[in-house]
Amino acid sequence: MATQKIHFFEEGTFKGIRFSKTLFRDIANRIFTDHSKELLFLNIIFCDDDYLLEINRTHLNHDYYTDIITFDYTMTHIESDIYISIDRVRDNAAIQGVPVREELFRVMIHGCIHLCGFGDKTPEEISKMRAKENEYLSLYYKS
Repeated sequence: MATQKIHFFEEGTFKGIRFSKTLFRDIANRIFTDHSKELLFLNIIFCDDDYLLEINRTHLNHDYYTDIITFDYTMTHIESDIYISIDRVRDNAAIQGVPVREELFRVMIHGCIHLCGFGDKTPEEISKMRAKENEYLSLYYKS
């Protein structure tokens, strides 16, 4: 059996979201393969708003809530920690009118796409990011 390179963790006490880790690993590996990125490790840490806000303040000097923070430790291959606020995922799903599990996949996919060099600061970057998210999210729908 191959060693898992994508790991999932929880920080704090909250009710997480059940999802297929196998399906996500397949999608993430496809993203990295499509963009010629070697995966050494990816840790996805689920937390609540307050936990992620503190990371945002401490490490990025931002004083606002966010759904995801991606720490990319190298440019040559994938070694990363991705923090995801389950509170934001639930709220965003409600706002968008989509199932929570689908929004969770979108956010996790978003983090992987960032690790492949895509940004989301300008309107053009956001448009490209959304297109990539939708491309890989379609694999979720096919499962």
